[in-house]
Amino acid sequence: MTEHWLILGASSSIARAFAREASRRGAALTLVGREAADLDATAADAQLRGAASARVLLCDATDAASRAAFLPQAALSGTVLNVLLAIGSMPDQDAMDGDPGLLIEMIDSNYSGPVALLQGLAGSFEAQRGGRVVIVGSVAGDRGRRKNYLYGSAKAGLARYAEGLRARLHPVGATVTLVKPGFVDTSMTWGVPGMFLVATPEACARAMMRAADHGVATLYVPFFWRYIMLIIQHIPAHVMKKLRF
Repeated sequence: MTEHWLILGASSSIARAFAREASRRGAALTLVGREAADLDATAADAQLRGAASARVLLCDATDAASRAAFLPQAALSGTVLNVLLAIGSMPDQDAMDGDPGLLIEMIDSNYSGPVALLQGLAGSFEAQRGGRVVIVGSVAGDRGRRKNYLYGSAKAGLARYAEGLRARLHPVGATVTLVKPGFVDTSMTWGVPGMFLVATPEACARAMMRAADHGVATLYVPFFWRYIMLIIQHIPAHVMKKLRF
């Protein structure tokens, strides 16, 4: 049966690269986001690269009415559902300090909206007794840092949700892979100071697809971020609170 990749947040650089990977495998694609013109261009590219089909659905993950209208359309008859969730935003922390509305928008786009969508889709994986879920989180969720703890806290919440969803879906043979990117060359990281050893979206997408194929629970990408974060996770709390990064 044809694999179907439902890509949530399909306008992101990583999601577009992942769509290209899935297209080369002959998968059916559903590209989901808010910008129709951008999604249409990705769909056209996917079909040229070999996708079995490529359709576009509009959904604002932060809007309950939009989610409710989208979810009944998510499945594709005659295919096995897989999901890539690549929704998120990373406003400047100082800006969120001064604008509570911006803080709420960040939480909605990185946690509340994605969780609501995945909860709405969880029953489909139980019904088909299989499938793959790939959730794009962040290394920022591994430890609370002075300069990025607001965004990091939302990604930490998403990581705990992924862990619970993995346990829920395990009995039916569905897998949940949490991806923790370090520095990836995307619009979200453009201009951020201190960037080093930056990965391309294409390299990230290839690693994500391999991890999904093998049912890997957690993927750090680039791989060496696993060791960087292992060191950071073991910094004592009394030292961590004094650090300025």
